[in-house]
Amino acid sequence: MSAQQDIKVIEDHEFIKYSHVHYEHSEMIERSQKFYDWMETRRSVRDFSDKPVPKEVIENVIMSASTAPSGAHKQPWTFCVVSNPEIKKQIREAAEKEEYESYTKRMSEEWLDDLKPMGTNWEKPFLETAPYLIIVFKRPFEFDPEGKKHQNYYVAESVGLAAGFLITAIHDAGLVTLTHTPSPMNFLAKILNRPENERAFLLLPVGYEAEEVYVPNNRRKSLDEVAVFYE
Repeated sequence: MSAQQDIKVIEDHEFIKYSHVHYEHSEMIERSQKFYDWMETRRSVRDFSDKPVPKEVIENVIMSASTAPSGAHKQPWTFCVVSNPEIKKQIREAAEKEEYESYTKRMSEEWLDDLKPMGTNWEKPFLETAPYLIIVFKRPFEFDPEGKKHQNYYVAESVGLAAGFLITAIHDAGLVTLTHTPSPMNFLAKILNRPENERAFLLLPVGYEAEEVYVPNNRRKSLDEVAVFYE
């Protein structure tokens, strides 16, 4: 902690003085528009290049994700990063086994019809092609050094926020990703030998897009369709 920080003690807990950068209204509008325009270019990509990505970039996007707010500041997440080809192969085989069951037996006709415009099926080659897989685990509880169990709070909401930060950071770094949720995902904890207090939440392949990629020509909802203003 910096010696120059303004610290106040409230009920035996330290608080540091906070100030944020403010902008003129015109600059606020310009910055928010530019950010929206940039985010509008984000797409889910299923075709990846195997071109290497610096590990430092992955470290940075994970640390950015870890700035997300969380219930009681418990930060109930673990980001497992897989680049080992053999482990990626194991994950692909296990994921495709579950996905095959889902596509052929578990999914309703309505669900399958809704997926058709996405151009997806049970085969997931990107799990081996992408240079990195980031598996996000949620932690519903913790164990202290004495083995006592302690609850975390708003775990799904907290980890969901961190995942959103992660996707944004990946896009900002000039990389692409895809939210992959094979169901059930228990195999991920087993393959990665995770502790009993961790549950797989989301799998993100991360890397560059393949040399030639086409994505679904989907429209996003307009502001009027997603927001209600009470003025």
